[in-house]
Amino acid sequence: MALESRLRDVENRLEQACSRSGRRREDVRIIAVTKYVSTATAEAVVRAGVTHIGENRWPDAKAKWEALGDQAVFHYIGSLQTNKVKDVIGKFDYIHSLDRLSLAEAIQKRAQALDLTVSCLLQVNVSGELSKHGLEPGAVRPLLEELRRFDRIKPIGLMTMAPYESESEETRPVFRALRQLRDELNASSVLDEPLTELSMGMSNDFEVAVEEGATWVRLGTVLVGKEEIEEG
Repeated sequence: MALESRLRDVENRLEQACSRSGRRREDVRIIAVTKYVSTATAEAVVRAGVTHIGENRWPDAKAKWEALGDQAVFHYIGSLQTNKVKDVIGKFDYIHSLDRLSLAEAIQKRAQALDLTVSCLLQVNVSGELSKHGLEPGAVRPLLEELRRFDRIKPIGLMTMAPYESESEETRPVFRALRQLRDELNASSVLDEPLTELSMGMSNDFEVAVEEGATWVRLGTVLVGKEEIEEG
């Protein structure tokens, strides 16, 4: 299936999910996950109108950022090591994987050096899978309290990855729990500004995520396909 056909299919499915849940289509944005496709395909995605690009490793993202940095918004969606922060901050507009104080300290230091503010989402391991990165739900509020002293980090929302299930409906409790956690935090006194973003839902379960409140869906194969790529 060609990119344009995949995009039409995704848009139709998003429209239907929004309709089922009483949401506006414009309140849900697509991040095209391009880690498994070439720079040429990423460029085609942007030309097709999807201007938010998700990558999870700087070496893989470098060529795409160099080609598209002034045309696209880049999201870092993978686990971020503190020693890689220098490569990422200043190039990626959003970090979706803030999950520990040491990482916040490294981001703060680098952002201060570059004189910028970084929009971050806290990654939450709602499912409790040992293979997943992220904070336990109960650890989110304490980290948010610590972040109040970091003037170069702007917490804007929460991110999670659901377990891969053959039936997408089985992921609903995970997405619902993240939304409920976000709402509880917003109702508390821990935040100066509310958390507005929920980054959840991938190719196999994005419709359920939208029904449960996702504002960003991270779409790889269902949108951009998959290629064997060889890039430096």
